[in-house]
Amino acid sequence: MWMRTLSCGTCQKRSSRSSRRTWKIWTPRMKCCQQACGQRDQTSKPPTGPFLRKDLLSYLQKQAQESGELEELVPYTGEKKGKPYVPPEKPYHPLDEKVSLEPEWEEALAKATDAEMCDIAAILGMYTLMSNKQYYDSLGSNHIVNSEGLNSVVKPDQYKAVPDEPPNPTNLEETLEKIKKNDLTLEDVNLNNIQDISTAMLKEFAEALTNNTHVKKFSIVGTRSNEVMAYALAEMLKINRTLKSLNIESNLISGRGILALLLAVMNNDSITELRVDNQHQQLGDRVEMQMAALLENNSSLLKFGYHFMQQGPRTRAAIAMTKNNDMRKMHSATRATPHVSL
Repeated sequence: MWMRTLSCGTCQKRSSRSSRRTWKIWTPRMKCCQQACGQRDQTSKPPTGPFLRKDLLSYLQKQAQESGELEELVPYTGEKKGKPYVPPEKPYHPLDEKVSLEPEWEEALAKATDAEMCDIAAILGMYTLMSNKQYYDSLGSNHIVNSEGLNSVVKPDQYKAVPDEPPNPTNLEETLEKIKKNDLTLEDVNLNNIQDISTAMLKEFAEALTNNTHVKKFSIVGTRSNEVMAYALAEMLKINRTLKSLNIESNLISGRGILALLLAVMNNDSITELRVDNQHQQLGDRVEMQMAALLENNSSLLKFGYHFMQQGPRTRAAIAMTKNNDMRKMHSATRATPHVSL
């Protein structure tokens, strides 16, 4: 037998309920609570006496002990209903079969160490059992490289220190003086990665190349050149007819400076190579379209170093460079063919 107390949130009225019967105890206090809560009085019997909780509990226990248990309508027989569970059959896999080898092979594999098993797995192409480093090291060596076996911890490669590139040994003052004197022995001027060179000195190099007739290659990669240097080079290209290669990659030149150089190259038949890639800021779609249009109208430029971001200008520039190279090859073949008169 169990009891549960039901309470009202307003008057905290309580009644006791057992598992079989329900007794309702009516007191004058409950009547007052019903009137206060606005509930309808559903009892017409007079009260039989005061509420005694102890007597009520003893009466409920006595009634529960005297009453018997209810009989079950359907007795339990232990019968299982429905279809019994049958586990699905395991799919066939070739690796599940037991492979039998020759006795000498069985003995060799039984005595093989973990390192030898790792090399055998690499030879058989079982690359999933090891890391990529272990696999390629085993294939590229005639002896056992991995001495710890298949379950070894992958270790990183040893760091190999790469020495820094030596500084550019070019003497700026001496080279500038040779350019101004139009030295016959100076054909390649390399000022790459000279960080402490000033803009004024770079401009002096451009001005000195204006009337030079021997320098064929000029490179100022990574020298922090800006718009001033780009416009100075453009003015130099309007006069110079000896320079063949110009490299200004990895600098601070914007789209206006690049367009000024291309405009100057259009009127210069000697320049065959121009490299302007990897500037500090992207040139933009509009500048790339203008660059492609200028390259299409140029017939002397054979190599143009720049990675176009848009597909359209990239294709137009590639077609223009291919056309110029084909025309140069045809012109060279025509000059090489001797003229035969009949």
